[in-house]
Amino acid sequence: MPSRAPTATTNNPVPPRRPLSLAARAAIATGFALAAFLGIVGLTLSQAQYRAARSSLQDRLQNFVIAYLAGTEVTRYGKVLLPDSPPDPNFMRPGSGLYAMALGERGYHWESSSAIGRDFHFLKPLQPGESQFVGPVDTRMGRLYYYAYGVAFDSSDNRSVKLTFMVAQTEDQFEGENAVYRRTLVMWLAILGVMLIVLQMLLLRWSLTPLRKVANDMSRVERGDSEHLDSQYPLELTGLTHRINAFIDNEREQRTRYRHTLADLAHSLKTPLAVIRSQLETTGEEEERRSAVLDQVRRMDELVAYQLSRAATSGRQTFASAVPIAGHAEDLVQSLEKVYAAKNVLCEFDIDEGAVFYGEQGDLLELLGNLLENAFKWANHHVLLVVKSEPQPGRLRPNLVLSVEDDGPGIEEDKIDKVLQRGVRGDERVQGHGIGLSIVQDIVRAYRGELGVDRSPEFGGARFCVKLTHA
Repeated sequence: MPSRAPTATTNNPVPPRRPLSLAARAAIATGFALAAFLGIVGLTLSQAQYRAARSSLQDRLQNFVIAYLAGTEVTRYGKVLLPDSPPDPNFMRPGSGLYAMALGERGYHWESSSAIGRDFHFLKPLQPGESQFVGPVDTRMGRLYYYAYGVAFDSSDNRSVKLTFMVAQTEDQFEGENAVYRRTLVMWLAILGVMLIVLQMLLLRWSLTPLRKVANDMSRVERGDSEHLDSQYPLELTGLTHRINAFIDNEREQRTRYRHTLADLAHSLKTPLAVIRSQLETTGEEEERRSAVLDQVRRMDELVAYQLSRAATSGRQTFASAVPIAGHAEDLVQSLEKVYAAKNVLCEFDIDEGAVFYGEQGDLLELLGNLLENAFKWANHHVLLVVKSEPQPGRLRPNLVLSVEDDGPGIEEDKIDKVLQRGVRGDERVQGHGIGLSIVQDIVRAYRGELGVDRSPEFGGARFCVKLTHA
């Protein structure tokens, strides 16, 4: 048999269904809730009206029975005489749906003109004073409501004549009145439902206006027409918009930091590269040239490490995780004690219990590591690390105050401003206290903190104090 080539099939992935908008979700939920509410209200009112109408029907039939009783007489010989004029003309009209009937002893039977030819076999005699309201019941004439009442008349010869009066009405008359009420109720509930839905849509549109304003402001920021989400928002959205603005600022600061870092790195490498080129192009002692080139390569390596550290600094973040300080500080000090074992430096801690740093763990290690290494480098025998948490009223995150002190020679007051000078390029800051202090300044600046340098009141050496204010 000839083989049939397989048919190539293409599977077109079905795009994911777009979630419903907030307005659509609210409209659907409100529509279902409103429909259920109006349905329950309609059912409750219909049932209440049915019970009221049934009670009214019972009173009406009872009044007819009382009217027949009031007009009934018993003769001397026990003959029952019913009134010639019924309480309602419908009792005289055949098939009117309103019937009257009386049962007595020894086969006595009476019925109104409207009940002639009707079958009332279901009616049973009642004892005097006994009443009964029943309905609807299925009969050959259709479904009926009836009221029956038992009574005893005394004749002139002291004989008691027992009678049972019954008045009945067909269900169609009763239900006709209820049907009119239900139609009216449904019509008005439908009108009310439409009005409520329209009102709800207007309220939703008004309620969601701040969210549309946020979306419009975000579009303006993306187009570059605005720097921040600067409109006035309701209290519920204020926290969200503040955090969005913080993200925008952080992203711009990060981009600016990368750009400045690359520019500084390029500028810093020009001088070492020029020296290397000059050394390679000139003739001279090989060992002297080799030493000069190695010095410049070492300097370039330090510059690259410094600028990469600047670029990697994360900066203050709105949703940064909490990094415990005590454990990392102990690990850093243990490492530094091994490096500076010959100096026999003693490092003391004064760290608040539960003190944490809100940011990247790498930034904390760079900040602590460079400050502690600088203190170990210049200390004679003592170093003190102090970490304090300062609660802020109305804010969840406390401020963090961190200081490192040593008993070394310290820094002269006239040189402090130069140490903390801003805007100095990386290759100009390698000398003096080294690139470690420069990295500290960049980290503090990235976290929008403050770095201060003064004399240690306890040891007399230098004290570097960092204060970070958390949002």
